[in-house]
Amino acid sequence: MRMTRASTEKSRSQQVIERRDFQLLLDALMAKGYRLIGPRARDGALVYDEIAAVADLPVGLTDEQERGTYRLKAGDPERLFGCGLGPHSWKKYLYPPELRLWQAQRQNGNMTIVPEPHAPERLALIGMRACEIQALAVLDKVLLGGAYVDRAYQAQREQVLVVAVNCGRAGKTCFCASMNSGPRASTGFDLALTEVLERDRHYFVVESGSKVGADVLSAVPTSPALEADLQKANAIIEQTAGQMGRSLDTHRLQEMLYASTESPVWDEVAARCLTCGNCTLVCPTCFCTTVEDYTDLTGETGSRVRRWDSCFTMDFSYIVGGHVRASARARYRQWMMHKLATWKDQFGTSGCVGCGRCITWCPVGIDITEEAQTIRAQNEAKQDTGTRRKKTS
Repeated sequence: MRMTRASTEKSRSQQVIERRDFQLLLDALMAKGYRLIGPRARDGALVYDEIAAVADLPVGLTDEQERGTYRLKAGDPERLFGCGLGPHSWKKYLYPPELRLWQAQRQNGNMTIVPEPHAPERLALIGMRACEIQALAVLDKVLLGGAYVDRAYQAQREQVLVVAVNCGRAGKTCFCASMNSGPRASTGFDLALTEVLERDRHYFVVESGSKVGADVLSAVPTSPALEADLQKANAIIEQTAGQMGRSLDTHRLQEMLYASTESPVWDEVAARCLTCGNCTLVCPTCFCTTVEDYTDLTGETGSRVRRWDSCFTMDFSYIVGGHVRASARARYRQWMMHKLATWKDQFGTSGCVGCGRCITWCPVGIDITEEAQTIRAQNEAKQDTGTRRKKTS
């Protein structure tokens, strides 16, 4: 990862780009050799795909999300970034769902391994939200921070430029404020935009977060952000922080989860959970994979492929002798405990960034914040009972 990210507000400049000049920002990125990836509306949902023009963005659209519910609908007709998060996360461009690791060929009775090149692309990710930037920081710790570095991820990560968009509206399943991961992007970006739409003016307050971002911005018509511009942008973000549809109390949560491995909550969740794995597939930080080997019918060529997997599948925990987590109870507990507790032991951070995707895209509406609160209530009730017993003994 480039080490040019600004670490203090003092090192950053803030400018204004008028709406009429926004295409010039995209043009400047493409002129520097970046392939642009941004939000697009497709098949009734927001997806991340290649863009080249403002018209490719979901202009005038917003979304409505609740547990097990998602739909796009008409919003402010002029707003470029009125939609929140869709089912896709940006990780698919750095940690792809399918990656061929190598190929093998048999020639003259000898087997030759052909390494896969994994040539990275210069990608500019347009419209990344603060929680998703935090998710990338989490993946960096997982895939780059340990003794075993994911070389394919590392190569692509170094070629990524991030254009963040500060959220102007919180969804009903969002709880990033609880996880200190939003709605304002504070680090990990090259440029960060706040969209300001007034009756007679439409503009973006832009903050440079790296030298690379500042160089791109220098190729675009801008004006210095006035105090009034900054106040309006800050007011939008503060309003969003107060609109969170969900919250998660993280105080002593790890300790409470460890004390609740046999809680009846897991049975109650298991009675509803379909073990479909949707929550892991939409999650921006889940990184579980499996490896599969293929050969052709002649046995002359073969390949090894890495694919995304899920801890909700039976085979994921299979070892000789059987499945370690054969029940829905065990699999949901593993997922939630890992996200909110054991992930911290492994990587020093939470595995959840509060994006709310797992709530929206769960077909039966299981809510991780609700389950955590239930466990908290049970723990507190147990502690109160123990305290009363001590006083009466």
